[in-house]
Amino acid sequence: MRYIIIGAGAVGGTVGGRLAQSGREVVLVARGGHLAALAEQGLRLRVPEGELTYRLPAVDGPGPLGELRGDDVLVLAAKTQDTVAALETWAHVPVAGGGTAAERLPLLLLQNGVESGRLALRRFRNAYGVCVWLPSTFVEPGVVSAAGTPLSGILHLGRLPHGTDDTARRIAADLEASRFEAPVVPDVARWQYAKLLWNLGTAFEALCGPASDEGAHALLARVRAEGEAVLDAAGIARAGAGEQRAARGDKVTLVPLDGAPRGGGSSWQSLARGTGTIEADYLNGEIVLLGRLHGVATPLNELLQRLANLFAREHRAAGSLPVAELVRMADAAEGRVPSDSFASHAS
Repeated sequence: MRYIIIGAGAVGGTVGGRLAQSGREVVLVARGGHLAALAEQGLRLRVPEGELTYRLPAVDGPGPLGELRGDDVLVLAAKTQDTVAALETWAHVPVAGGGTAAERLPLLLLQNGVESGRLALRRFRNAYGVCVWLPSTFVEPGVVSAAGTPLSGILHLGRLPHGTDDTARRIAADLEASRFEAPVVPDVARWQYAKLLWNLGTAFEALCGPASDEGAHALLARVRAEGEAVLDAAGIARAGAGEQRAARGDKVTLVPLDGAPRGGGSSWQSLARGTGTIEADYLNGEIVLLGRLHGVATPLNELLQRLANLFAREHRAAGSLPVAELVRMADAAEGRVPSDSFASHAS
């Protein structure tokens, strides 16, 4: 199979590079300066064993590829806010032998949250969800890092909306030959919703930096408890904390990498790079949506969603909001203290 990585940033670049390392055929899809660097210098993947360079085909969309192959796998690794545009770009591309990508090719959703699965199933017959546990960083155009060892990541995957098939197992076999663990599960949504609860903290990290004190951890616990209450009200099952710990074990241990500082997760990186967008609408916003549908108040996730979008829109610096200030704003959102002092930050 040939893997077409749509969005070859931190996660997509790591998966693409590791697949190439194991001898799989890979095409990278990127934009702007990153595409230019990939074309000129190749993909530079910084990992615990050193910096690896892969000179792979790099394109800005399906045009340069012409007709797709029947053995292609589309791997969507763009942020959720870019999903609709990507699906519209690739769904109608013709495939050799007849039909389109949406009709014939598997689409692997290498993304956080759960919304992309719903969007994909509107267009693609064969969509596969992934629960992504893959610490990685976009360092600079053409360079990504993945600090995990002995594995780069753990990628639970399964057919959407549920089930497994031979295609999932073939993809998993290629991933497992490429420094990943890739369990094929019939209920991938259980794992994605469990990861969603964890990802509720990515907006906090983007705003304040990594949680490093008791106040930060206490606020994150409140945010996730709010998320759990919403999922319970919606009757949504998810993998438990013990099940997740058992699955991860010590398989992905982070090590310091020269020239590749680990600044933060995907939302932190969005602010640090000044992209102008952030995933909060599909992480904290998913909890907000479900809360509104099922009558559960979600003031903390609403606050994080609103602030993350504000910081992205105004290109504010990642980690620039003091934790103590965010805690006071959260208390006000829950009605614990008056909110007048903090209105300017949330507007």
